[in-house]
Amino acid sequence: MMEIQILDDFNLDRIADSGQCFRWTKDDSGGYRIIHKDKLLRIRSLENGIFALSCTEDEYLRIWHDYFDLEEDYRAVRRRVKQEEDPFLAWACERGKGIRILRQDPWETLISFIISQNRNIPAIKRSVELLCESAGQRREENGCSYFLFPGPEKILSMSDEALAACRLGYRCRYVKAAAADVAEGRLDLERLRYASEEETIEALTGVCGVGIKVASCVSLFGLHHVDAFPVDVWIRRILENEYPDGYPKEKYKPYNGIYQQYMFYGYREKYGRK
Repeated sequence: MMEIQILDDFNLDRIADSGQCFRWTKDDSGGYRIIHKDKLLRIRSLENGIFALSCTEDEYLRIWHDYFDLEEDYRAVRRRVKQEEDPFLAWACERGKGIRILRQDPWETLISFIISQNRNIPAIKRSVELLCESAGQRREENGCSYFLFPGPEKILSMSDEALAACRLGYRCRYVKAAAADVAEGRLDLERLRYASEEETIEALTGVCGVGIKVASCVSLFGLHHVDAFPVDVWIRRILENEYPDGYPKEKYKPYNGIYQQYMFYGYREKYGRK
């Protein structure tokens, strides 16, 4: 167990509720159990920006510091937006303060967002966990068992019945198609980390069942292209209501994806829970 102090924006609840991650589970302490690649972390907020983490300092520096994107100054990103120039986005930045774009595994992100189509977050999380329990490797740590996210070969080895049991519905064939593309080298996710956004979207939408919205989510949340700007029903509503003359993407480069998260969180909090 170790403690760290984070002076920049960092709010566990807001990150967990931002729609970008599906393997965060809140525990009785008010903290979270997080599974990332082959590691499990328990983290909770104490006070004055101090957080308790269930890992060694070495593991934190090797894995979790990068996962939480702690090299990026999110306060500085927020402060680029001026109240007098864009009052809506300034409001959204304040409302969503504490959200960070996690550096997640691109393969897991791709499959998770294929699964996410036309579903709510609890249903997505349940299907992801069923998939991990069905095909992922089981691990034990400090008396806690958990499952790793299965790789493409593992998913390809699953029967149609086993995939259907994960409550994937019509998405079963899309998940298998993505697994085949990655396993057989037609889709190189590591290369896309460094590709242009145009090239990234073109490659991802070449996967059966992946449209522009899912591709944009994978670009932002899995490849850490923080200028990617996914448009779902909430963002479409924001663009129509708050930016009838057009959202100024050029003005807010290269952080449009971060601003998208602030807008998404703020609007959903204000209008989606009534």
